[in-house]
Amino acid sequence: MNQLSMISILTKREFMSFFATPIAYVFIAIFLIMSGIMTFNLGSLFERGQADLLPFFNFHPWLYLFLVPAFAMRSWSEERRSGSIELLMTLPITALQAMVAKFVSAWLVLGLALVFTFPLWATINFLGQPDNGVILAAYIGSWLMAGAFLAIGICMSALSKSQVVAFILSVSISFLFVLSGTEAVINSFKGVLPTGAIDVIASLSFIQHFDSIAKGVIAFNDVGYFLLVIVSWLTAGLVIIEDKKAS
Repeated sequence: MNQLSMISILTKREFMSFFATPIAYVFIAIFLIMSGIMTFNLGSLFERGQADLLPFFNFHPWLYLFLVPAFAMRSWSEERRSGSIELLMTLPITALQAMVAKFVSAWLVLGLALVFTFPLWATINFLGQPDNGVILAAYIGSWLMAGAFLAIGICMSALSKSQVVAFILSVSISFLFVLSGTEAVINSFKGVLPTGAIDVIASLSFIQHFDSIAKGVIAFNDVGYFLLVIVSWLTAGLVIIEDKKAS
């Protein structure tokens, strides 16, 4: 059996395991409820009088900041705590296959949560004439950003047996990626660091790259950034798992 076939089987197994327990249902329900509250109450979707979903997407980085680490914290931590990781590694699969399967299956659940917000998109089309191309781009950008949060969460889960520790580490690191592009952070570095260094810090921001895609421009540098973040953190997690296995 080739590597892709094995990853496909493992991904299906991991994906179904999310729905064998309340984890996926609870995550999706909380995501939909919080999205609704932030879109209609805080974002004042209808009061704005504009046919777009900006109030919906503007809160996604902050929703993901806490929800995705909570969703990802058990991916490896539970395996290590229960000792099942030793059994997993005795099976004819590689750590890379297991890592990819865990990420892809969880990323699909995050994508499913986004799909369930489709009634909101339909409502906007009923009330006005939005630019659906821009909305579709924002959905793609949101899913890519969710994948970046997820990769960090999985890496931290591989680092610690404690789900609580994994959650705190994930939120802390993710917060730095979210915060780095905000005006407050950029202004605090002005006059202290050279312009080039400030630009580098700003370019690390999830919000900056997501906002660019949400405007309807799916640029290579923005998509490439999120993919690079995903690959980098999953690779770091893989190194940790291989090291734990060797020891």
